[in-house]
Amino acid sequence: MPTLQGSLLGVVLLTCHLLGFLCAIHALMWVRTPQGTIAWVVSLIAFPYFTVPAYFVLGRSKFHGYRIARRVLEESSERDAVEAVQPFIVRLPEGHVTLQAAVALADLPFLRGNAVELLVDGRATFDSIFAGIEEARRYVLVQFFIVHDDELGRELRSRLLRRAAAGVRVYFLFDEFGCHDLPRAFLRELRDGGVAARPFQTTRGPGNRFQLNFRNHRKVVVTDGHSGWIGGHNVGNEYLGLSPRLGPWRDTHVRITGPAVLGMQKSFFDDWRWATGERLNLDWIAHSSGQGDVPALILASGPADKLETASLMFQGAIHAARRRVWITSPYFVPDPAVVGALHLAALRGVEVRILIPNDPDHILVYLSAFAFVGEMIDAGIEIYRYQQGFLHQKVFLVDDLAAGVGTANLDNRSFRLNFEITAIFDSPEIAGQVERMLAADFAQARRMTREELRAKPRWLKLAARAAYLLSPIQ
Repeated sequence: MPTLQGSLLGVVLLTCHLLGFLCAIHALMWVRTPQGTIAWVVSLIAFPYFTVPAYFVLGRSKFHGYRIARRVLEESSERDAVEAVQPFIVRLPEGHVTLQAAVALADLPFLRGNAVELLVDGRATFDSIFAGIEEARRYVLVQFFIVHDDELGRELRSRLLRRAAAGVRVYFLFDEFGCHDLPRAFLRELRDGGVAARPFQTTRGPGNRFQLNFRNHRKVVVTDGHSGWIGGHNVGNEYLGLSPRLGPWRDTHVRITGPAVLGMQKSFFDDWRWATGERLNLDWIAHSSGQGDVPALILASGPADKLETASLMFQGAIHAARRRVWITSPYFVPDPAVVGALHLAALRGVEVRILIPNDPDHILVYLSAFAFVGEMIDAGIEIYRYQQGFLHQKVFLVDDLAAGVGTANLDNRSFRLNFEITAIFDSPEIAGQVERMLAADFAQARRMTREELRAKPRWLKLAARAAYLLSPIQ
C-alpha cells in the first residue's frame, strides 16, 4: 500500500511533467528561433524539474504589455508633430533600396534639417552630453543601461541636480538589471534634488513577472526636444578608458540637433510611459538645426515588436550593399539569417568587413564567434580583431551613402531580447566621416585567417560550439 510520502512525491512528479508539457507547447508556439524551440521543447519534456523554472525566467522572447507605437501618438499635444515635420520629410527615390526597409521598420520617415556630430570615445561623448545638459532650459531626458556610482556617474548626477535646481524638468530612466549595483543612496539623492528617477521595470506586468532575460539597452539623452545623443557609451569610468582590466575603450556616440531628435524623444516617451504610467508633457514641434541638412532616421527596436526589427534592419542593410558593408560590434553572434546575408554579400563581390574585440569582456560571446567565423572567412568575409583596448562601438557603413550608429549588437540579445535604438543617416558626408573613423580602427586591428583557426586546440572548438548553443540567452 503506497505511503503518504510516496503519494505526495508522485503528485509532485506528475505536476512537474505536466508543467513541462504545457511549457513545451508554449515554447513550440512562441519561441522565435528553430534551434531555441528544439532546445526548450526537448529539455522541458525530458528534464522538467530543472528546465521549467528556467523557462519561467529565461524562456520568453516576447515582452507583453508594452507596445511601441512609432507613429506619433494621437493626443493633441503630439498631433502637432505630424504637421510640424512635414517640411522636413525626405521622400526616398524609387530604387533607393538601401534605406527603404529601415523606413518601413521604423514606421517613420527620414527627416532632413539635422546637424550631426560624430563623437569618438568617452571624453568627447560626455563633454558633449554634459555641455548639452547645462544648456537645457525646459527639460532633460536621460536613459542609460548601466550607470556606476563612480567619478563619471557622480558627475552626471551633479549636473542633473544642478539643472533640476535651476527649474529644468529632469527625467532619469535606467535598466534595473544593468544598474543592479547602483546604490539606493545615489538614486535617493537624485530624487531628493528634484530629479524624476525611475527603473524601466522589465518585470512589470503579469506576463513578465518572472522574466529576467529582457533588458532596456538604450542610451538616449534629449534636451528640450531639439538636441539628442545616441551611441554605445554607458556611464562609468571604464567608458573613459580607465579600467585597469579592459584598458583603452573604443566606442562611438553621435549628437543630433534637429527634427530627427523627435524620434529619440518618442522612444523615451514610450519607455517612460511603460515604467511609470505617466505621459510626459514634452515639446513636439520640429525645428531645423540651422547648421546642417543631414537626413536622419531613428529606429527603435525591441521584444515588443511584431517583427524582429533589429535583425531585419541589419539584413536589409547587408542585402542592399553593392560595394561594401562594414560592421563593428563587440558581441558578434549573428543569427542564421544575418550570417546568410553576409555570405551572399561576399559572394556577389561586396567587400564585407567585420570588426570585433580581440579581448573579451563576455567569455561565452567570445567563444561563440569561433563556431562560425571559419565559414565566414571561407566565403570571403574579412574578420578583424581590434588590438588597441576593448572595442564596444555599434556602427555600420553601407557603400558611400548610409551609416548607422546605435546600441544594437549583432547577437540574439539585441535582435530579440533587448530594447535598442539606432540612428541611421542617408548622407555621403556622414558616411565619409564614418569611413575615415572605421578605416583608422581597421588599421589598429588584426585580420583573422583560416590557419589560425585550424591551429586552435580541440577543447576550444568544442567550447565554441557549446557556447554558440547558449547564444539565445547570452
